Amino acid sequence: MILETERLILRPWDENDAESLFKYASSPDVGPAAGWPVHESVSDSLEIIRSVLSVSGTFAVCLKDDNEAVGSIGLISPAQSHVSVGDDELEIGYWIGVPFWGRGLIPEAVRRLQEYAFSELDCSALWCGYYEGNEKSRRCQEKCGFIYHHTEKDVPCILMGDIRTEHFTRMTKEMWMEMNYGRE
Repeated sequence: MILETERLILRPWDENDAESLFKYASSPDVGPAAGWPVHESVSDSLEIIRSVLSVSGTFAVCLKDDNEAVGSIGLISPAQSHVSVGDDELEIGYWIGVPFWGRGLIPEAVRRLQEYAFSELDCSALWCGYYEGNEKSRRCQEKCGFIYHHTEKDVPCILMGDIRTEHFTRMTKEMWMEMNYGRE
């Protein structure tokens, strides 16, 4: 499945994206803030595409002008979610390479995934989380209408081997409908 926005194509990851993934996931400013280690090589990135990013509901965030994968966004099922969600609820996760920060690209991608989750998947709520100190992620969630729900302290961040504080936000289908259709 391919989803589009004004500036982006959200498409499945492909093994040919390994070099692009490495270019952006090798930055120490990206992965650790999101809870995963810096990619050390193109072969690391290829393995992540094969084992993590190739799952259904995960998309490469690509600029329309060149289709280069510059980030990732995905819907996480209740079984894989970092938070206890209902059977008809999903978690959304995302990141984008440093050169693309501050351009509103991830909020644009999040809004498209909100539309997809609520309109096409009939999801009742979306959850999103961010680790303490990740202000860029917090601001993105606020821009996209997510509302603070709760904080969990002393959460093991398995991939990074540390303990963190994680904040969770939530948006219901009704909130999304009001935001998008309530002002007509």
